[in-house]
This record gives sequence, C-alpha cells and structure tokens, in this order.
Amino acid sequence: MLSILALAAIFWWGGRFLGMPKALCGGLVLLLFAAVLIIQLTLPDGHNFRLATGGSVTPWLMLGGFGLLALGYGRIIAALKARAQPKETTMSQQTGTFSETELDRYARHIVLRELGGPGQKALKNARVLVIGAGGLGAPALLYLAAAGVGTIGVIDDDEVENANLQRQVIHRDKDIGMPKVFSAEQAMKAQNPYVTVRPYHRRLQAGMAEALFADYDLILDGTDNFDTRYLINRVAVALGKPLISGALSQWEGQLSLFHPSAGGPCYQCIFPEAPAAGLAPSCSEAGVVGPLPGVVGAMMALEAIKQITGAGECLRGAMLIYDGLYCETRRIQLKSTPDCPVCGPKRD
Repeated sequence: MLSILALAAIFWWGGRFLGMPKALCGGLVLLLFAAVLIIQLTLPDGHNFRLATGGSVTPWLMLGGFGLLALGYGRIIAALKARAQPKETTMSQQTGTFSETELDRYARHIVLRELGGPGQKALKNARVLVIGAGGLGAPALLYLAAAGVGTIGVIDDDEVENANLQRQVIHRDKDIGMPKVFSAEQAMKAQNPYVTVRPYHRRLQAGMAEALFADYDLILDGTDNFDTRYLINRVAVALGKPLISGALSQWEGQLSLFHPSAGGPCYQCIFPEAPAAGLAPSCSEAGVVGPLPGVVGAMMALEAIKQITGAGECLRGAMLIYDGLYCETRRIQLKSTPDCPVCGPKRD
C-alpha cells in the first residue's frame, strides 16, 4: 500500500514540478486509485496483485472517502472566498467606466437633471481630501463615499475614543483604540467598495501639506483648531484649490466655500486672527449636540458634490449658519479683505 501512495505522490508533485496542470496531475492520481480498486474488487484473495496493493479494499475506500470530504471542504471555502470579493470593482476603477452594479447604485443621481451621467462621471473622476475624521469628517466621508467620489483621502492623527461615539458616526464601539483614518476607511469601503480610500495616519504639517494637497481637486476642512485651519487655508490658496470649511459649537454650525482664485475671500479674510483663549472653546470644553456634526458634515459633502459637478450654486463668497436649537438658518455674504496676507495682492 505504501508503494502505491508513493507512486501517487510522484504523479502529483512530480507532475506539478514539471509544470503539468493540476487537473492532469489529479487525473493521473484518480486513474491509479481506480486501478487499485479494480484489482481489489476483481482478483481473488491472496492474489499477488491484491497483496501488493494492500490486500483489502476497505482501507482504500476509507482513503477515498476522506479524499472526497477534503475536496468538498476545499470547494466550499473557495466558493465563500469568491462571494466575499466585490465583483467588477477593479475593472470599473481602472477603466473609469461604470459597471452594471454602479449604474444601479447611482441611479438616483443619474436621473437628476442637474447631475445626470456626466455629473456622476465627474464624481467618479474626482479626488477629494478630507482633513479630520471626527465630528464633521465622519458624515462628510460617508456621504462622499456613498455618492461615488472616486478617490477620497483622509488625514488624521487621532485614535477612536469612547467619547467620540456620541457624534462621530463613522466609528463603532469595536473601533475604540484604532486610528480614526483606518476605522473610517473600513466604514467607507463597507459602504461603497467602488471608491478608493487613502488613509494618512499623521498630523497635517506645513512641510508636507503642499505635496499632499497637490494630489487632490478639492479640500474639506473638518479640523477643530485655528492653527491647522490657517495652514490649510494658506496651502489651498497657494495651489488654487477650493476649500470647504465647517465649524461647530454647542448647537450651532457654519460652513463656507473659500476659493479666491475663482472669486470671493479666503478663510483668513473672514477670520484674520485666532480668537483669544477661552472665546472659542473646543467641543470637549463647550459641548456639542450629537446630530449637529451630522447636519453640517452632510452639508459639506453636498457642497463638495455641487463644486465637483457644477450643479446649482455653491457657498463661494457666502457663509451658511445653522442654529439647531431654534431651527434657524442664516446666509451671510462674505467679502475679500484687500490687504489679506494670504490671498491679497500684497501677499508674500
């Protein structure tokens, strides 16, 4: 029996070594197995061939049963892996065309006359960078991914904390301790496997901001400190990139689109200096109602979609202020500052 098993091993591994197809190697092993069964079932007891091949059919039948079980198990695992892989994703991303699944997914966009097929294609070809995966970034990222924005970058150096989960809906309880950018990436890919997500687990710094921004068409600022906001604004203005900026405090939120090269002011025109300590407390100090970041973050995503597709009127040169406590919305016009050090004619 051992000699037969050794011969089967030679057929399989020897054939594979010589480059023979798996099907052919497997066929040779099956032919050898069938020949042994025929010998055991047809020749009389004590025959030399029966003795040379084990002397009994029982162990061969048992071996064949185990082999069938192993083969069936392998087929089941392969089928499950195939089902787990998203279909058509790679092809559609590489060619820039839409798969049937994507056309069905974005059907509600495509029937909008302001978007249509060209608008959805513009979204697919767009590259948007979201700075901050917290309160504002969480809903903005989810809606950008759901809308089919082709490439979405997200930069943040924080990790998910328990206190984030009251409002940062892109993260889950099981993500506590995970870098926010990777938690966000998982949620976005689960929402829409047809988009490319680029997570940057680091703090935005002056030395790398310009190279990072240059790779994107549109910047969304969801940060919560003025130093970073001024840095983002300077780099966006220098590169001529449109910047959508949002902010939150307690029950109120605001957002605007800053794009001086296309008309209108920059962020520093409106906020020339950071407020004194204590005048603009953070969310952790002053508090923020949970759904408010969802409202403002979703508005930021909507402004991004309009900016990318050219639909409607964007908030360029205007600021939208939303008061959630009293259900009031105000829109105010913004003007450039002639001597702005960032976008004015005398800037360095």
